[in-house]
Amino acid sequence: MSNSDQIQRILFDQIDVRGVVARVEESYREVLSRASYPPVIQRVLGEMLAAVSLLSSNLKFEGRLLLQAQGEGALRVLMAECRHHHDLRAIARFDGEIDDEAAFNELLVNGRLALTIEPDDGQRYQGVVPLEGATLAECLESYFRQSEQLGTTIKLAADGRRAAGMLLQVLPAAGSGDEDWQRIAMLASTLSDEELLTLDNETMLFRLFHEEQCRLYEPEPLQFNCDCTRSRSANALQMMTEEELLALAQEHGGVIEVSCHFCNQLYRFDSADIRALFSNGGPLEPPEQVH
Repeated sequence: MSNSDQIQRILFDQIDVRGVVARVEESYREVLSRASYPPVIQRVLGEMLAAVSLLSSNLKFEGRLLLQAQGEGALRVLMAECRHHHDLRAIARFDGEIDDEAAFNELLVNGRLALTIEPDDGQRYQGVVPLEGATLAECLESYFRQSEQLGTTIKLAADGRRAAGMLLQVLPAAGSGDEDWQRIAMLASTLSDEELLTLDNETMLFRLFHEEQCRLYEPEPLQFNCDCTRSRSANALQMMTEEELLALAQEHGGVIEVSCHFCNQLYRFDSADIRALFSNGGPLEPPEQVH
């Protein structure tokens, strides 16, 4: 049985198709433990985590890949992120009642999907498409058709406990009309959500492609990790003046609290810390961190 929280690339020996499978369980549970989400948001957050894991398999630099969906309805934002060392985090923002039967594009009214690549050193890239598909997988397939003109098949599933995904993509040398690609895409379309969530990768690969010459690379681990820091929180505070911050701290018992939306890490700054921000260029150390 394949381990949870990993990605594995699929190698097709004789055809120009690349593939990758992602499974996310422990990291998924970590994300859901940080907030109280309705069941439908739990499911789409799991799909977002699986999707961003799949997409990160192509990163060739140090940095992060962000997948974000925004809309104008009760569900405002879905965001998932994966760094180059496979650190995952995700969050959702919503107001009011959420229809558990709503399709993905119905949850995000007048929505759009953004894929952002942020190298630690280099130029930031972002592609945006409207949310026109009924599922996240359909929206991502549309993104690749529009932005890269590459035939792409994506399968995503999540049930509140585990999430999984598979991405298959024709390589540029083959062309999306290639017979090999059409055959592979047709076989992938037969995969059910239950099979994606419950079958180990080896069994799933044999079930779909036993007539192809293909194999799995060694798995690469995924893990939940938030890279928030006290220094980043301090930088955010410095958007205000020292006088404004001191006044705000006084209104709140002498302390300003900054909480990370992703992991709920709490950073506290008292009046001495605030003065240090403007006199020394950074918060006093050692930092106080409260879970």
